[in-house]
Amino acid sequence: MLRPSRNINFKSTQEAFSAYIRDPQNNPPPADTSLQRMLMYRELFFNNIEGFLSGNFPVLRKILSDTNWLDMVQDFFLKHSCKSPHFSKVPEEFLHYLNNERDCSKDFPFILELAHYEWVEMALSIAKHDPTIYNLDSFNLLNASVTLSPLAWLLAYQYPVHKIGPSFLPDEAPDLPTFLIVYRDKDDNVNFIEITPITYRLLEIIQEQNRPLLVKECLNQVAKESNHPNSEIVVSGGLQILKELVEKTIINLV
Repeated sequence: MLRPSRNINFKSTQEAFSAYIRDPQNNPPPADTSLQRMLMYRELFFNNIEGFLSGNFPVLRKILSDTNWLDMVQDFFLKHSCKSPHFSKVPEEFLHYLNNERDCSKDFPFILELAHYEWVEMALSIAKHDPTIYNLDSFNLLNASVTLSPLAWLLAYQYPVHKIGPSFLPDEAPDLPTFLIVYRDKDDNVNFIEITPITYRLLEIIQEQNRPLLVKECLNQVAKESNHPNSEIVVSGGLQILKELVEKTIINLV
């Protein structure tokens, strides 16, 4: 029966192992370990992370050259200490890296917003909720109470992230921000809708509250904030928008 040598310090060996896996260029492999085996481990770990990130950030991967992409993944692999062992959390860890640890002047200015937008799609696709479908014929929508569905995320970006791709790589943010609602529908498909600032404000009012709000209460607040000369137009238009959002399962009725 083989017994481990009492002279082996497992903690230091483990640290040497992980240091080499993260950065083989600047760290030696653990002592008494086959270099060929360490190279195999290194390739296995790195390729798993790279493949998972490629699958979850397809647009980001597409707009970067192979060299720039692999350099970014290597930088993430080296700098970031993941807090969760679950692969489904890796995209969120990557966002944390981009927001707090990434330091490269050559990056596109929209890279964090684009990555966040792509992460939202993944997060909604695995969220443990079911959309709720309503028969609006049985509701007086104006007097109904509403909440934002947990499967609908209200987003605001400086850049039009939903349009970014190899043929559209803006150098500067436009004058007006981009407002989006991303949601998972009854068929479990993740969709997005670009919305106007006033629709964004309407949904923001609903989202900010810790309780269901009466539709007429929300619409009256939007009408008041907009200073529109005819508040009835705002209420009528907002009611139609909310009806469409209920039908898309973005708004829940209470």
